[in-house]
Amino acid sequence: MLEQNIIAKLRTITGKDGIAADDQELVVYECDAIAMHKARPLAVVFPRTTEEVSRVVKLLYDNRIPFGPRGAGTGLSSGALALGCEQSQRSVIVEMARMNRILEIDYANRRAVVQPGVINIKLSQIVAARGYHYAPDPSSQNACTIGGNVAENAGGPHCLKYGATTNHILGLEVVLPTGEIITLGGDGAETIGYDLLGAFVGSEGTFGIATKITVRLTRTPQTVITLLADFLDLNDATRAVSAIIAAGILPAALEMIDIVTINAVEDSVYAAGYPRDAAACLIVELDGLHAGLNAQAKHAAEICLQNRARSVREARDDEERKKLWAGRKGAFGALGRVSPDLFVQDAVVPRTRLPEVLAGIYEIGAKYNLRLSTVFHAGDGNLHPNINFDGRDQDEVSRVMAASKEFMELCVDAGGSITGEHGVGADKIEYMQMIFDQASLDAMLAVKDVFNPLGLCNPGKAVPAQRMCKEYRKGYDI
Repeated sequence: MLEQNIIAKLRTITGKDGIAADDQELVVYECDAIAMHKARPLAVVFPRTTEEVSRVVKLLYDNRIPFGPRGAGTGLSSGALALGCEQSQRSVIVEMARMNRILEIDYANRRAVVQPGVINIKLSQIVAARGYHYAPDPSSQNACTIGGNVAENAGGPHCLKYGATTNHILGLEVVLPTGEIITLGGDGAETIGYDLLGAFVGSEGTFGIATKITVRLTRTPQTVITLLADFLDLNDATRAVSAIIAAGILPAALEMIDIVTINAVEDSVYAAGYPRDAAACLIVELDGLHAGLNAQAKHAAEICLQNRARSVREARDDEERKKLWAGRKGAFGALGRVSPDLFVQDAVVPRTRLPEVLAGIYEIGAKYNLRLSTVFHAGDGNLHPNINFDGRDQDEVSRVMAASKEFMELCVDAGGSITGEHGVGADKIEYMQMIFDQASLDAMLAVKDVFNPLGLCNPGKAVPAQRMCKEYRKGYDI
């Protein structure tokens, strides 16, 4: 009865078309882009204003109903999963898709103010005519939202030079898990006190819900040169990556795809003209002032050839450049055609350890008899081992999970981490003890408690806790 009462009250806040509560509607929100983990929400609400978000959150907080924000659902760590405080409990998803307006563009100060539901690429498209863009560019940028990027501190190919989402967020309006509305950061001016803005970005929806975001706009570079190098040996390609960085060259992006991915792309609508017989292709993109950039590109090409690249070619024009990038950014979609399910993993290792770690990853894939491919941000050592599988085959699912754990152990042993950009979410929460001792985890939980004292906001994500929600039964008959 409490659940039905809550749904009725939510409907009064958001309107009849502002809530989904039927099972047929809710099945769409059981998971994010990783379907390994699923949880059916109690309801999904679609607020249109900060005030509606605040009222929704306060109602849920007062009734000890867990909840969590969701953007476009493109996340790859089960971060937007509707987990409850107990296994049998259902939570409410606060879907931010309808808060999708660009509120202000201030070219003089190189900033924009947007709502969280704005699609990442839309902002760049709108400011392009004035010579600006929004630098963070996840592979899902045609669909993912800036609010979701803030929650996950999303990366992307060009983060090698420009940095991840946190480097481009100037201020946030946030609804806390109590329903209170606060402002973090500002419009770019230096602020005094603790860096709560930096703490919020990447907190995976466990600190609250961003409802207004001030972002930095970046000048579009004068010149862009994109190279495609192909190799007959994957290890040669990884050595070329380290050599390019060691030479003092800082590409805007340095991306690698293996032969399995190459052929999946070439068989799809994303076909980019990658050589099908190459063991690996390396995309090297340099940008900046025209003066000196050709010399840098020539040096990068020479380094690839010195490391046994079979060929290096430069994109002839912007159309060919876009085609090369469409293939890279469409790789996950192309791999999705190979089998009913695709598990995209994410870890990071020092660049110099790439050859041995990649060899180990392929060995693990062979050990568990899995169809494995890799596509990754080679420049910063951010790996994406991808496993094609059939989720209806429980034995295969078990092998996928076992292999994923070994991937993480391998990367941690090499001096890396369990995630480079996708976040911890629910998928990797049990791996956190691979890299943090209990004292460190307790410190993280103490920070979370400041924002989210009862643990009701996106429980079961980011940091493992013995009790996901504190005292949620106290004084209530749920």
